[in-house]
Amino acid sequence: MRTLIGALCAAFLMTTAALAAEAEGKIKAIDQDNQTITLDDGKSYKLPGEFDMDSIKPGMEVLLAYDEIEGQNLITDMQLPE
Repeated sequence: MRTLIGALCAAFLMTTAALAAEAEGKIKAIDQDNQTITLDDGKSYKLPGEFDMDSIKPGMEVLLAYDEIEGQNLITDMQLPE
């Protein structure tokens, strides 16, 4: 029974990890009211609530990790230029 539960937990963790995606590009627009950014490919991504909006500017090159939840691309990680 413990083996079965362990296997189910491992399978669940692998499927949730597979949902994550990445995007790379330049920030085209920043919507501070809705806490979203739009990249130069036209796709929008929602920033986490605790994100410091002053640390990003249009034209910055970024690498995003995000999850698509209910039709929204929710950023889980962002790499900014140094």
